[in-house]
Amino acid sequence: MEYEIESDTFELADIFECGQCFRWNKEENGSYTGVFHNNVLNVEKKGNKIIFKGICEGNIEKICTDYFDLDRDYTKIKEELSKIDDNLKRSVEYGKGIRILNQDLWETIISFIISANNNIPRIKGIIERLSKAYGKKIVYNNKEYYTFPTPEELRNVTVADFRKLGLGFRDIRLYETTHMILDKEVDLQKLDKLPTKLAREELLRLSGVGPKVADCILLFSTLKRFDVFPIDVWVRRVMNELYIKNEDENKVTKKEIQKLADEKFGDIQGLAQQYLFYWKRETA
Repeated sequence: MEYEIESDTFELADIFECGQCFRWNKEENGSYTGVFHNNVLNVEKKGNKIIFKGICEGNIEKICTDYFDLDRDYTKIKEELSKIDDNLKRSVEYGKGIRILNQDLWETIISFIISANNNIPRIKGIIERLSKAYGKKIVYNNKEYYTFPTPEELRNVTVADFRKLGLGFRDIRLYETTHMILDKEVDLQKLDKLPTKLAREELLRLSGVGPKVADCILLFSTLKRFDVFPIDVWVRRVMNELYIKNEDENKVTKKEIQKLADEKFGDIQGLAQQYLFYWKRETA
């Protein structure tokens, strides 16, 4: 299957290297190959042409439009953000091709629980081992890929089994969260209908989900809430450097940063966060 679009708001590295996803890998020719749902896709850019090809469960145009958020006007978003101040204008120009993916909610929850106090190569390795052990195999271009396992596929996985994948202290958290979802203690189907504050409270009930992880899930999954502002070490650093200007960045509180984000960026603060985070981390 193959699908093409023309876009000047779609840059591969900006999308796949900005910290929002962990199952996309760069190929020798500069394209990226990734697995999501039951799809394996390769994405290549030639000029302004974006070429999607691979194995899709369904209509490739619809799948790509949904997952890559192709119906959203990112030119308008960037114009709106750039008007806020010169700092944001500069970071938007740097990450001009970022698009926030519509990732599967369950996969996003588990991926960001794994991400806690972890680095990206290690996160990717754990997710790959988890998928290989419990997901379904798909062969594309003579290579084996594995789908992210569903809660049902993880039903009988023990804490010890998770530990063997290199999860460390996160093994019990994956086990507990899997069973909370299976037992409908937190109903993922209902989260989309809740206001952001209540959806966040529900996510915080899950084992291994703290405020930053909850905000990442809200922003990077199909819940698609732009009114959250995930705060990690890079976000604290960039917000202090550009706006707060405390001599000791470690003294800057999350409450202080959140208040500033609410006042300055409003209901598109999640997008502002992504541009600022990406610019700061990549140029540090």
